[in-house]
Amino acid sequence: MSATPTASPEPFKHTTVLLNETVEGVLHQPDGVYVDGTFGRGGHSRLLLSRLGPQGRLIAIDRDPEAIAAATSGETRVEDPRFCICHAPFAQMGEELERLGVHAIDGLMLDLGVSSPQIDNPERGFSFRFDGPLDMRMDTTRGESAADFLARADERQIAEVIRDYGEERFALPIAKALVARREGGSPVRTTAELSKVVAGAVKTREPGQDPATRTFQALRILVNAELEELEQGLNSALRLLRPGGRLAVISFHSLEDRIVKNFIAQHSKDVVDRRAMFAAPKPLALKALGRIKPSEAEVKANPRSRSAILRVAERTDAPLVEAPAAVPKPGKPVKRKGGR
Repeated sequence: MSATPTASPEPFKHTTVLLNETVEGVLHQPDGVYVDGTFGRGGHSRLLLSRLGPQGRLIAIDRDPEAIAAATSGETRVEDPRFCICHAPFAQMGEELERLGVHAIDGLMLDLGVSSPQIDNPERGFSFRFDGPLDMRMDTTRGESAADFLARADERQIAEVIRDYGEERFALPIAKALVARREGGSPVRTTAELSKVVAGAVKTREPGQDPATRTFQALRILVNAELEELEQGLNSALRLLRPGGRLAVISFHSLEDRIVKNFIAQHSKDVVDRRAMFAAPKPLALKALGRIKPSEAEVKANPRSRSAILRVAERTDAPLVEAPAAVPKPGKPVKRKGGR
């Protein structure tokens, strides 16, 4: 379904990462049907549209209402009959495409993580560089904020999230400090408050890294169910891609890149089962096409691109044999309140 704008696009600037590499990696059939599962501010979408043929089609998806507004209103509006956008998480692309009568696609782009307009807007609560509400929801119309989670979760839950989603070795001291503050009558509600608590609990940190970096990452991943979304989105892509269709995914931290890497390997590498040495090899649904990092020039021009990794794979004509992909999760799942 085409989304209706809910807000005017904001002035925050966004620089698209690995722009040409992503579009060149995914585009192989100019008159095909493509999906941009993370529209953001439309850098990848706009370039892809410029290279599509007259019969081509691009369906964008984003769960951020501000991204929807950027695509549908004001000076940033995309006015192209080959384009439409849906307000939804990309994990629901199957349902969204079904509503549009699309049952197969020729390519999917995913630019994971947080966009610059989200980071630079203090009201969104994604960054410790600005003081603002501790929200962190990519879809501000639903779900539980980071502050709400910290207001209800116990010490064990908070520690597990920070440890497993932030790979933070000081997770337990941070959790203890957050709970102690809450029990003292001052629960953390802003980004500055969270940064201060974390700084007091983290005694050492790598040079150049803010003590709060890993904790902010962990809470953002939890609030938006990012790893689960990624797993579901990749599995949906595998079902939707036509033979020859391309998958291009940009990740920004080790947890999500590991999921993408393992997913592509799982469906592109033949592994011999020692228990059945002479069994027929399983059909391989993907062919890995490459791993690309930003050039030195791009990193210099846009430092936020330095951790980006683009992985590209192509759907083969082999029948799909589905198997669950492994996603790192806390030892015991953390219950969330509110719908997504």
